[in-house]
Amino acid sequence: MTGFTLGLAIEIVVALLLVTTIGYCFVLNKRLVRLRADENVLRATIGELITATEIAERAILGLKAAAADCDQTLGRRLTAAEGVCAALDRRLEAGSDVVRRISAIAIAAEQRAPAAAAPVAPAPVAVASEAPAPVQEAGARGLQQAAAEAAERLAAFRRPRQGAAA
Repeated sequence: MTGFTLGLAIEIVVALLLVTTIGYCFVLNKRLVRLRADENVLRATIGELITATEIAERAILGLKAAAADCDQTLGRRLTAAEGVCAALDRRLEAGSDVVRRISAIAIAAEQRAPAAAAPVAPAPVAVASEAPAPVQEAGARGLQQAAAEAAERLAAFRRPRQGAAA
């Protein structure tokens, strides 16, 4: 009997070990199922990250292209603005020359008007010609003053632009 009980005891121990192994295999199976599920989630997440990265790369390329286009457009506009500024400078200089000429003409006209008015006899015709002369003198002075004011305004307008360009 001892041989029988010893065999039975060994078989019971083997049966218990098999039950424990089956239970442990069941637990491992559940863990593997969860791991595979996590692996699928991880693969999906990686796929989404790859897609997002590709979209971001395309967006960056688009932004680079837009920045290059803006740079070219801004460069063209800046060049055009410099050309307009140079043209305005030339016109301002030409306007200043015209103002100086007009001022010289007005001063010469003022100097000639009293000299021309002195030898004329006090005839009614001469009186009529003398009456417009002060108006012309005032007109010449007004024109000279207006031209000088315009030149000052243009120079004042030009100063802030030259300071900003420097």
